[in-house]
Amino acid sequence: MERLQKVIANMGLTSRRKAEELISMGKVKVNGEVVKTLGYKVSEKDIIEVNGEVINNDIKKVYYLLNKPREVICSVSDDKGRKTVVDLIDTETRIYPVGRLDYDTTGLIILTNDGELTNILTHPRNEINKVYIAKINGILNESDFKKIRKGVVIDNRPLVVDHLKVQKIDREKTTSLVEITIHEGRNHVIRKFFEKLGYDVMKLTRVSYAFLNIDDLKSGEYRTLSLKEVQKLYSLK
Repeated sequence: MERLQKVIANMGLTSRRKAEELISMGKVKVNGEVVKTLGYKVSEKDIIEVNGEVINNDIKKVYYLLNKPREVICSVSDDKGRKTVVDLIDTETRIYPVGRLDYDTTGLIILTNDGELTNILTHPRNEINKVYIAKINGILNESDFKKIRKGVVIDNRPLVVDHLKVQKIDREKTTSLVEITIHEGRNHVIRKFFEKLGYDVMKLTRVSYAFLNIDDLKSGEYRTLSLKEVQKLYSLK
């Protein structure tokens, strides 16, 4: 017997948190009856419906690594008709992105239908490193590094910067390429971080996620993750 929200997430339909919301909203049925109780336990023999659709527990798990282009939404669909990351993957399997990148942010994002792995990768306690390259309109100085060491507060909470390095400085254009490593997943947190220091982010790319990196993938290209890579991601729990 497993908790209903965990079973839904493991089937790849959505995250566990979203599954809990669907249950509370009365969108989930077990054996034809609406269940609103979080933690309700089900077995393999139970028929589970989400939004009127019976979900299949035998769906094969799939895993993709995408180099997300600019002006693409990190979502399954978009009510404004904009292109989504799911549109870029050639698969008949229902998949969704793990976490988000901003509309204008490029780089590495994982897409899957594995709810359990999604929960591992997005849970704050697992502190999974993410590396970004930011092009900013200015040159970081010693005063900025002192502020960073003290802790830059964003939305009433300090951002922990695991590593920061200036890769390149263009003094003629007064711009810098900065590599920054964090393990948080707050919305727009990198852009807000540099804004707090007095800089605008002109370009932002995520180049690695845990041990994964973009490698030679061009913008819009993707590849499947190997079994060894998936197992290693599970080990991050």
